[in-house]
Amino acid sequence: MSDALDLLTENFGAFASGLWVTLRIVGVAFVIAMVVGTAVAAFRVAPSKALNRVGGIYVETFRNIPLLVLLLILFIGVRRAGLPISAWVAGTLGLGLYTAAYIAEALRSGVFAVGKGQIEAALSLGLTYPRAMRRVVLPQAFRTVIPTLGSLIIAMVKNSAIVGASLLALPDLLKEARVVQSETAQTEAFLWAAAGYLLITVTVTVVFRHLETRYAVRR
Repeated sequence: MSDALDLLTENFGAFASGLWVTLRIVGVAFVIAMVVGTAVAAFRVAPSKALNRVGGIYVETFRNIPLLVLLLILFIGVRRAGLPISAWVAGTLGLGLYTAAYIAEALRSGVFAVGKGQIEAALSLGLTYPRAMRRVVLPQAFRTVIPTLGSLIIAMVKNSAIVGASLLALPDLLKEARVVQSETAQTEAFLWAAAGYLLITVTVTVVFRHLETRYAVRR
């Protein structure tokens, strides 16, 4: 155990830097996932069949392509098509778009839990469909699916390790642990990487349990 503590002490800067990069990746990807996922969920429940199809195609496409393949398409394929894209943009965008498909389905189930009666009542009061969704339906849907959203964000934190392990090679927590391990030949580096991911996921769990206690709809 003393060897592991010495390793952490001697390479604390590298682990802290990797943890900070992981937090940034997750933070940016989370914003992308929530914005895109909310829009796709609105498409999925819209009265327009065309919008339903667009939302359905998005969900089925991004849920059935492995995240690593999606990252390679964004980073290598898009660059070969002539559009310069950095590893950072490709990593955060890929992780965000991938997670958005799952968030969209979670929100769609939340919208169905609200009930059509409230949508119809909002429309009868003169609200347009987008305003009814934004002001009446989606706020309740978010409250309904808070536990599910927490689980999806935890999954996104763990999936962020793929960004550093892929050809993008962003200096995230796992990447820094691999560098430390290669320089010191001590596998305990991955123990501290695991501890870092555990720290993030436990924090997310605590936050979402608090949100669930305070805001979740109980039926």
